[in-house]
Amino acid sequence: MANVLTDLAADIYKAADIVGRELTGFIPAATVNTSVEEVGVGQTVRAHFTRTATAVDIAASMTIPEGTDQTIDNKTMTLTKQRGVQIPWTGEDIRFVNGGPGYQTIYGDQIAQAMRTLTNEIEADLATEAYTNGSRAVGTAGTTPFGSSIDVIAEGRQILADNGMPVNDGRTSLVMNTSAGTKMRNLVQLQKANEAGSTALLRSGVLLDLHGVMMRESGQVVTHTKGAGVGYDAAGGEAIGESTIALDGGTVNTTGIKAGDVVTFAGDTNKYIVNTGTTATSGNIVIGTPGLRETLADTVEMTVGNSYAANVMLHQQALELAMRAPANPLGGDAAVDRLLVQDPFSGLVFEISVYKGFKKQMILVGAVWGYKAWKPDAIVPILG
Repeated sequence: MANVLTDLAADIYKAADIVGRELTGFIPAATVNTSVEEVGVGQTVRAHFTRTATAVDIAASMTIPEGTDQTIDNKTMTLTKQRGVQIPWTGEDIRFVNGGPGYQTIYGDQIAQAMRTLTNEIEADLATEAYTNGSRAVGTAGTTPFGSSIDVIAEGRQILADNGMPVNDGRTSLVMNTSAGTKMRNLVQLQKANEAGSTALLRSGVLLDLHGVMMRESGQVVTHTKGAGVGYDAAGGEAIGESTIALDGGTVNTTGIKAGDVVTFAGDTNKYIVNTGTTATSGNIVIGTPGLRETLADTVEMTVGNSYAANVMLHQQALELAMRAPANPLGGDAAVDRLLVQDPFSGLVFEISVYKGFKKQMILVGAVWGYKAWKPDAIVPILG
């Protein structure tokens, strides 16, 4: 049987607009790399990165200089997840529900719920990838931002600017949880049309861009639980710009120092984000580039900050989602029909397949995806 799904596509889209959905902010804030080609788990997506250039003196000469060779770095992202939601139906099930709400109504809702489940999982993956690969943080752990002002947006923007990241190209977003979104909506200066320049927030609850940053909310913002390690000190002198920090003298307490922890060093007010932690009493941790902003002397004490809600400011080039349809064997499998459907809520594309069995059919909503935070320089956690 062919074209099983074509006639039901309208029901799928209709249901997607009705079924409740959590907010997504990281998906539209990231670079979404999609294609109709099928792929398998373990395949890679490559990206190139240029290193910092070296300047030289220009001297007059009748001979054209050779030029300074440059190395182009190559980084890869692996498609690590192949996930799906399976929806079985028997002939008796269909006859039974057709006496009530109807198969097509329920079927459409099930597809929408499947896309909801997969979208939330993807959003959560991006949220974790982003904050655990940040550069430096602003805000106060345990305190929801925007209680009285929007200063933290300007502070986060400053870090991006200091890191050399673009801040005026309209591709920077702040993804926050709904608690922070509520605090922002409660700010009187944003509700007044004469101060905000619009009634959109007051009348419709729409969060407008601030300081050139797009405001987004997400239902998957992570609450980070700090590592329990204490007593760590710098194990040697580190220069400005160093991101690998040697430590010793620590007490692990099981979890040690975790990716996503906020660490500070005595005499340095910067809040560095740990990208790679440790569960040893001594060894290296890696903080986000561009690394230390102050020199770090031997034996200087390191402090692990408190747990926090990981709202994130980031540039679109910092985070990428690669998404494809699941691979099928040569000649196809037992599916009698397939349809690529774009979720109208998140914009993501999922493959829907129908498999016919004995007195039964199974609908599969699936996708393959991978994700990568390419540039810690362009990611600033906003602590809450």
